[in-house]
Amino acid sequence: MILNHIWGLYAHPREEWKTIDQRHESMTYALSHILLVALLPCAAAYYASAHIGWSIGAREATFLTESSALSFSIAMYLGIIGAAFALGYLIHWMAKTFGATPTFTQSMELAAYTATPVIMSGVAALYPELWFVTLAFLAGVAYSVYLLYSGVPIMMHIPEERGFIYASSVVTAGLILLVILMVTSAILWANGFGPEYRW
Repeated sequence: MILNHIWGLYAHPREEWKTIDQRHESMTYALSHILLVALLPCAAAYYASAHIGWSIGAREATFLTESSALSFSIAMYLGIIGAAFALGYLIHWMAKTFGATPTFTQSMELAAYTATPVIMSGVAALYPELWFVTLAFLAGVAYSVYLLYSGVPIMMHIPEERGFIYASSVVTAGLILLVILMVTSAILWANGFGPEYRW
């Protein structure tokens, strides 16, 4: 099953990383994982935006039109996939600096499985309160960072000390990538690509 590593990454991450490393899965497998996992938060965001409504503080719930919610969900899906590819590329590009020689498939596996908790935290949109979604997102980011630190030495076949520096570099690059996505979203929003509200 394509999603068979998810439980292991939550229950016993180090052992699961070793299993992933030993299997030498194909690029198709890693891509299928990220393509399926990315559907969950996008579907949740669409449903919450169009049918439940977002609440910020004591204000009334705000709804998007179905077409606007669908457009934003598709953009979110493409953004998640693009970010996963960019993270995989960064992992692969930085590898030689730290004495690792992974294939691009190994780099994509590390990116896809590391990103899983932060992506899945988007399911919190089904309870569309800003504070709850923010807390779920921060918890997802924290666990993704933990997975990265535990997975880099195993997947890249390097000592833990070097793996720590490597993982720290990937986290920094990932944060820069996140800021770029947020700035791009803000620019698009300000230039007429904002949502349509349903009153």
